[in-house]
Amino acid sequence: MDLIYLDNNATTKPAPEVVQAMVPYLSEMYGNPSSVHRMGQRARQAIDEARAQVAGLVGCADSEILFTGGGTEAINTAIRGLLAVRSPRKRIVTTTVEHSATRELCQQLARETIEIVEIPVDVTGALDLDRLRAEVNDATALVTIMWANNETGVLFPVDEVAQICKAARAPFHCDATQAIGKIPVDFKAVGIDAASFAAHKFHGPKGTGALFTRKGLRFRPLLIGGPQERNRRGGTENVAGIVGMGVAAELARSSPPQMTSQVEPLRDRLERTILESIRDAHVNGRVDARLPNTTNIGFARLEAEAILLLLSEQGVCASAGAACSSGSLEPSHVLRAMNIDPLVAHGAVRFSLSRYTTDAEIDRALQILPPVIDRLRAVLPVGTV
Repeated sequence: MDLIYLDNNATTKPAPEVVQAMVPYLSEMYGNPSSVHRMGQRARQAIDEARAQVAGLVGCADSEILFTGGGTEAINTAIRGLLAVRSPRKRIVTTTVEHSATRELCQQLARETIEIVEIPVDVTGALDLDRLRAEVNDATALVTIMWANNETGVLFPVDEVAQICKAARAPFHCDATQAIGKIPVDFKAVGIDAASFAAHKFHGPKGTGALFTRKGLRFRPLLIGGPQERNRRGGTENVAGIVGMGVAAELARSSPPQMTSQVEPLRDRLERTILESIRDAHVNGRVDARLPNTTNIGFARLEAEAILLLLSEQGVCASAGAACSSGSLEPSHVLRAMNIDPLVAHGAVRFSLSRYTTDAEIDRALQILPPVIDRLRAVLPVGTV
């Protein structure tokens, strides 16, 4: 059975060029980049080249890129690292819809006596900028807000967030993980102080990420134990992964136009046909400012887990806007924060496309989905929305 992969916000297929570039550094070119001999220096050169490729993608200097073990490590490094040098300020401003890498870290910091202020969103997922202006002040240690929501694709006005932070002299860390490779990204132009992202979200390898920190920004390293990454992150570099991230970055520089011209029309056709052919289907989140590859659709009076299992049986890979916890299915914190009707939120499914998604795959998914929904509604109790 050929799989129809519509879960690209979770992870993407590594580009063939990425895999090909990585192989030599997993075989004959295995030197430690900290070694002075020829093999080590070849590895060092490969890292330097990848750093330039990544910097070129996000609009910054090579020296402002720090390689990490993934997006989560980059987020932890940014938030803990900035907080450590902002004493006596112990106040972090974030949102109610952040990725768990940020959200759970902030929950831990709250247990460590750090004040966490969460800015709400409305039913469309739009950020309350007036509340943000009121909460970012002289007591704020840092602001950490995502660029694009991983569940709904809703975009935040990061340029306005950056202006608010600059006026209050509060560092702005942005989780840019879902934005890279999907929309144009220029950290310097926006005015972001620090930004985290992961290679596997834009057709690079898993286990490799990066943190941008603007020149002159003070922060304390998270991982101690070596001089690597200019003393900002201890530990021998994942050379193969970094090389792969560099190639993925080079490929991604041409992705935003392709997303707009090819992927967005596929997403729109998928979404439009679902709404036309399936009753009580609702798009969660605004449709005028979102990623071009993402739609989150709630199927009223159903459970997302059941939908996903039946889709998977027929080769369609998607994901839920809900997470299974303690044996009970609860709507995700993102949809709860948006005040989506629970009858819709429980049945929320995220479809996320990539540049490898084809018209034929969308056609097939649209053939499979309506009978799945009809089958579930035939056997489950019917309520009202």
